[in-house]
Amino acid sequence: MKDAFGTPQTLLVLGGTSEIGLATARRLVARRARTVWLAGRPSPALDAAADGLRELGADVRTVPFDALDPSGHEELLGKVFAEGDIDMVLLAFGVLGDQAHDEARPLAAVRVAQTNYTGAVSSGLICAGALQAQGHGSLVVLSSVAGERARRANFIYGSSKAGLDTFAQGLGDALHGTGVHVMVVRPGFVRSRMTAGLVEAPLATTPDQVARAIEKGLRRRSETVWVPGVLRVVMSALRHVPRPLFRRLPV
Repeated sequence: MKDAFGTPQTLLVLGGTSEIGLATARRLVARRARTVWLAGRPSPALDAAADGLRELGADVRTVPFDALDPSGHEELLGKVFAEGDIDMVLLAFGVLGDQAHDEARPLAAVRVAQTNYTGAVSSGLICAGALQAQGHGSLVVLSSVAGERARRANFIYGSSKAGLDTFAQGLGDALHGTGVHVMVVRPGFVRSRMTAGLVEAPLATTPDQVARAIEKGLRRRSETVWVPGVLRVVMSALRHVPRPLFRRLPV
């Protein structure tokens, strides 16, 4: 159960090698989280992530998880929840894709959509049901400002995040009053392995800054978190820019 300060003591990270996921886990372990489940494809990177958290004093367990295999999600996640209550699930997996490459190869675009959206719908619903059955918990979903409005430069990725964002908002409404808290996190450009080599966008942030915002949002039981917070105002304005003008903006 969460302690008096609202800090989760048990955490499940879907996307166990995610830089944002691990930064969040480190912060929560420092705030008294005791058990961390890292779900991801078996790899040396997943093992190293688990070892790093163990060095901080956490009891860390790894489980094989593939967003592209929704047929196996129910059995896998059911086993995790069967081990005991989970205070927080962080849905942190996703792929950026390569817009030019994926436009020319539709199956590659489909893979982006299936990972970021279909895999999230499957695992999100299963975890939400398990949290509701135990009567408490938070489901934190990593969305993106890219889902706020389609941009020529990344509309495949952006559309998958738009779908995820809408799904998570609706799921939060469906779970309202059940004891389960759903929080949607919308970071801007995050300096990470996934964005390495890309031209940095204005108001760029880091995994640690996103993790700090997640922790703050949990304490406040926020429903939506923007990182950095000023992006809420920026995107509110951009959402209403006429399309002919929006196409010409360097965004």
